[in-house]
Amino acid sequence: MKHIFEKYEPVIGLEIHVQLATASKAYSADATDYGAMPNTQVSPVSLGHPGTLPKVNEKVIEYAVKLGLACNCTIREHNEYARKNYFYADLPKGYQITQDTTPICTGGHVEIKDVDGNPKKIGLTRIHMEEDSGKSIHDIDPFNTLVDLNRAGTPLLEIVSEPDFKNGVEAYNYLSEMRKLVRYLEISDGNMEEGSLRCDVNVSIKPIGREKFGTKVEVKNLNSFRNVQKAIDYEIKRQYEVLEGGGTVVQQTMNFEAASGKTVLLRAKEDAHDYRYFPEPDLQPVLVKQAYIDDVRSQMPPLPKELYEKYRQLKLNDYDASLLTESKEIALYFEQIIEHTQNYKAAANWMMGAIKSYLNDQAIAIDEFPIKPATIAALIKMVEAGDVSNSAASGELFRKLIEEPDADPRKLAEVNNLIQESDSDALQVLIKQALAKYPDKVEQYKAGKKGLMGLFVGEVMKLSRGKADPKITNKLLQEQLEK
Repeated sequence: MKHIFEKYEPVIGLEIHVQLATASKAYSADATDYGAMPNTQVSPVSLGHPGTLPKVNEKVIEYAVKLGLACNCTIREHNEYARKNYFYADLPKGYQITQDTTPICTGGHVEIKDVDGNPKKIGLTRIHMEEDSGKSIHDIDPFNTLVDLNRAGTPLLEIVSEPDFKNGVEAYNYLSEMRKLVRYLEISDGNMEEGSLRCDVNVSIKPIGREKFGTKVEVKNLNSFRNVQKAIDYEIKRQYEVLEGGGTVVQQTMNFEAASGKTVLLRAKEDAHDYRYFPEPDLQPVLVKQAYIDDVRSQMPPLPKELYEKYRQLKLNDYDASLLTESKEIALYFEQIIEHTQNYKAAANWMMGAIKSYLNDQAIAIDEFPIKPATIAALIKMVEAGDVSNSAASGELFRKLIEEPDADPRKLAEVNNLIQESDSDALQVLIKQALAKYPDKVEQYKAGKKGLMGLFVGEVMKLSRGKADPKITNKLLQEQLEK
């Protein structure tokens, strides 16, 4: 696609819908449990029966403020609700309660990495509160569309970005960052497969240097981050071919087909006036005062960007800092380890090595991991002090602690004969045995083949059953071989 970017500049914006992890719906007391039997989590309010009145779920406001603060937004004090009128079979009221002219969050930005790995700020236009529709199901009955209204009324935050993306990679990175944020804030699980995070993209291209944007095409039905990236890259290529062929790009809504990797026409694009927005008469405006915002801010956890910058200041490399902050639970476990040790690199190695391997093998999350962070820090200190080797600590001793997580690691090491041998006299005996096994290699070493040192160290470690102190062993070996 390099030739496309030499002539045209893509203009891409994303609209994300985040389904909030509240116990009840946005404007009624109906439950929001995922996977419940169809049409069991409804009531006259969510079904829009005459004479019923909605009521604002305060958690939705709190979650909106949290996300707004995390995204550096301005939080609006005076918030009004609106009705967005359109008819679908899965929208029982015939309208959606949303926000039109007074979104709760405006401006702000999210920092991502561009295609070259450099930091880039993606501007946000707005974040506003609204409710979800129900779900139409087309693949169970071959002759009929089935409707499940359990999802109708579930609270959403819609996040509208500025058209700051230039390619599919940036969109992928932005979605990853947004999912990380909502999970850190614990306002949503961010699972695309369950519909907790949904994304539509708007794509246009324009000749380089021209200020006026090209004709926008919206792409829907994007059920994975990778498909968002593929849809954007395909749509850029499709629009380029239309324009280069002398055609005109038409404003419309496209569907993305994952199997073919192509976008296909879904419907002609509605204009905003088709929705006939007007103020919601059944809900009073909500005032979000500064004192409330400050209270919400005080309860927020450390965010991934803050932790990433902290770990870089602790001299961890970009790779370690990025992996440690990928999951809030992993980051918080790491935070607890470094409360007990200042060997940050060793702590990161434990997280990315033995601990992560165990979690993957057992298919469990870090909150199910049996060993306490303080115990991991104790293992790090034992290795630093030369009491046990790193391989013994992360191997047999680690496995023993999995079985007895409350045991004292030092006593466990002593009982299992894992305390490192650092007595020079005892090591000299093993060194003589190791060198006696390889007389020809000893001669080669003395002739200049210094790379053989690893063979001798390995043999001593084998004879000591992994208990020989590698540093002392190296020193004693060198002295013996230089005689």
